[in-house]
Amino acid sequence: MSLARYKPVTALALALSALVGLSGCTSYAPAPKAFHEATIQPYRLDSGDRLRVTVFEQPSLSNTYTVDQAGYISFPLIGQVTARGQTLTGLSGAIASELRQGYLRDPDVSIEIDRYRPVFVMGEVGRPGQYSYVPGMTAQNAIAIAGGFTARGNQQNVDVTRKINGQVFTGRTTISAPVLAGDTIYVRERLF
Repeated sequence: MSLARYKPVTALALALSALVGLSGCTSYAPAPKAFHEATIQPYRLDSGDRLRVTVFEQPSLSNTYTVDQAGYISFPLIGQVTARGQTLTGLSGAIASELRQGYLRDPDVSIEIDRYRPVFVMGEVGRPGQYSYVPGMTAQNAIAIAGGFTARGNQQNVDVTRKINGQVFTGRTTISAPVLAGDTIYVRERLF
């Protein structure tokens, strides 16, 4: 048997394997439905959020509290309270419920965000890093704060990494898409 007969088959096999390998480098998983729905859901607290908690007629309990790395705030009288994943309404209800357990008769607790956790802008931007989040921020706003696109930056869409219900997802979105506190925005290099 002659090896010349197998050269076209070998060349075809190498070309197909190279194509499959390259397609894996350029592909990405589209963002799941929950990724986009998270932008219209009530705000969920996480590490780094600073909260202004007011307990009506209790100035010694009213203060600012930061959600720690473990997802808790340390509150006077009741100790550690789970904040990660809670809405502001849910957390105020949890604090009021704990305070009712022998500390206050009918506590009136309200919570506001004093400072949101930051967003991170990476890749082809002038000054990659951590930046303050502002409600209503889009990827384009975050990129502008980070010094804008570099000459090589892809200005059509970005990859956003977001934590949803304890799971981390990355999805490709347009630069006009809203971002959430804690998101990481990555500007890829354009091909041409």
